[in-house]
Amino acid sequence: MSHTITVRKANVNDAVDIAEFNLAMAWETEEKKLNEETIHAGVKSLMDKTEYGFYIVAESDGETVASLMITKEWSDWRNGLFWWIQSVYVKPDFRRQGIYRKMYETVLKLAVNQPDVCGCRLYVEKENIPAQKTYEALGMSETNYKMYEEMFDKT
Repeated sequence: MSHTITVRKANVNDAVDIAEFNLAMAWETEEKKLNEETIHAGVKSLMDKTEYGFYIVAESDGETVASLMITKEWSDWRNGLFWWIQSVYVKPDFRRQGIYRKMYETVLKLAVNQPDVCGCRLYVEKENIPAQKTYEALGMSETNYKMYEEMFDKT
């Protein structure tokens, strides 16, 4: 299946598709059913607070087929920002066609043109070997860090 893919920064008109992608991704990767109202509000909030990040979408024939989120983390060690690639989702019928590669290349072009961005990072599920191979094939390397968290129930 050959599609012409265009990649761009998302806008408010993409919010519903991005939220739906997040819901699908949570179910596919972790069998988590997320609260739809919270996800929709979360996507809209990031779009309203561009200092925190932004979304990238890929389209095929006017249909949004993939998205990813960029969030920003300050590094005092580097006096710069890391852009974290998160919430990567490609619709099943469009996977393994180089769409993530096009989105990643777009992110890199944007990042290198920002003087305060020092690099891009992402995290991946330990068991998601296909994604790890994709990231390595694009030139990313595994770090020595493990990730820990403590969640706060604010419901």
